[in-house]
Amino acid sequence: MTARSVFDPVPFTLVGSIAKLEPLTFDHAQGVLDVGADESIWSYLGNYAPADLFEAQQWIAGRLKDQASGSRLVCAVLSSNDGRFAGSTGYSHINRQHRTLDIASWYGVDFQRTGMNTECKYMLLQYAFEELGAHRVGLTVDVLNSRSRSAVERLGATQEGIIRKERIRKDGSHRDTVQYGFIDDDWPEVKANLDRLMKSYQ
Repeated sequence: MTARSVFDPVPFTLVGSIAKLEPLTFDHAQGVLDVGADESIWSYLGNYAPADLFEAQQWIAGRLKDQASGSRLVCAVLSSNDGRFAGSTGYSHINRQHRTLDIASWYGVDFQRTGMNTECKYMLLQYAFEELGAHRVGLTVDVLNSRSRSAVERLGATQEGIIRKERIRKDGSHRDTVQYGFIDDDWPEVKANLDRLMKSYQ
């Protein structure tokens, strides 16, 4: 693994066999509206499904505002098969001093359980550890989101704890958040596991 002297993630494009990641822009607003129309996608997220193009643009604006502040780096996920918008992923909670960041994402219903999430996580983890020289990559999941918890654990992440009342959900209830993480020492074993998982989708 190579580590840069300066840890400063900037917009990037990554291409896999299932997914392509490219910087999120307002050109993706129609895709956010179309693919994000199913409210089930947003059940454990802080937003509601966009009701119209303006709301899709506002969602993008919020992500880009965070990106401009340096705390987030956001990608559109496109299907490598046909170029369709499939969701969004990228890095959040970027800490340049300590060389850490989190991965956050959502995918349209048609793209769930297709290997897309696995490949996106693979590409983002590989880029973080091998190109950026990250020391730690985290993921956080609502304690009630059993599907996402199973998916994260399948990737080889270590559950590091549960943060009680970490935030307030849209319905006003308190959310306990499960904290998962990968560190650079884990990466060779995690990468081998992801290689095996990706072969099952080929």
